[in-house]
Amino acid sequence: MSAARAELKRLVAQELSEPVAPAVMAMAEAVRARHAKAALAVLFYGSCLRKPETLLSDSVLDFYLLVDDYRAAYDSGLMAFANRLLPPNVFYLELPQGVEMGAGTGGGTLRCKYAVLSLAQFVAGMSKATLNVSLWARFSQPARLIWSRDPAAADQVAEACVAAILTMLGNAAPLVSRSDDAEELWRRAFQETYAAELRSENSDRATELVGLDVARYRRVTGPALILLRERGEAPSAAESAATWRKRRRVGKLLNLARLVKATFTFQGALDYVLWKVRRHSGVELPVTDWQRRHPLLSAPVLAWRLYRRGAFR
Repeated sequence: MSAARAELKRLVAQELSEPVAPAVMAMAEAVRARHAKAALAVLFYGSCLRKPETLLSDSVLDFYLLVDDYRAAYDSGLMAFANRLLPPNVFYLELPQGVEMGAGTGGGTLRCKYAVLSLAQFVAGMSKATLNVSLWARFSQPARLIWSRDPAAADQVAEACVAAILTMLGNAAPLVSRSDDAEELWRRAFQETYAAELRSENSDRATELVGLDVARYRRVTGPALILLRERGEAPSAAESAATWRKRRRVGKLLNLARLVKATFTFQGALDYVLWKVRRHSGVELPVTDWQRRHPLLSAPVLAWRLYRRGAFR
């Protein structure tokens, strides 16, 4: 292993091992327990990494649950097939959390979305040849490895996150005037990956994201660029721009396909949507167990009721 790769992996492994709030630990354990027979690792990522513990009960935490076998992860063969065919499957989970458990939420409710993905597909999704940006864009950013079944799984996760950084920067470097300018490089990388997905963030989000942790992005950029130069992989700006155009087409189509799939596989979706409505509008709408089991059939009636109560215009 080269010195640059060893340093980059050291930085990533250190970042993955940083402690998290007890509330995050509790939610991660609840996620793992849902698929305990197949669970290999639980990763925590996203904006809640930067939030104080006291604000977590007003947020939705984001996790990836990595598994070794989809069939063992579910009671349903159909869910396993859907996860393998168009990964990941996404779920919503609420966890009542009291002060006595150390959550610091005042007895409130913790909420999370978590994606289920096999470790093999997680690793493959970090490749530079992968047109779908979803995994390497997310895990080139800071994350926490909350739990792993064994050291081998933890090492594979760390290697995958190293690959994500290299893929992110290697794909963006030909598009910038100075690839040694870490801030410019990461801004352009995030701008391109946002454009390759169906996202609500505006163009300023890339600058904001880098600005939230400039020191971190500078730390990993140095050894990553050395390693990329050692590999000698340097497509021209024109070749790189053409590949990014292809990523935008593929990425948006995949996002649409996942949205369609989620109408059948996103368990807890109705509770998640109603929580978002309540948070932003203050309108609370009770739902029945039947409506939870049949969200597609219930959606028109519930949407009308929310509209009548002023949840949206």
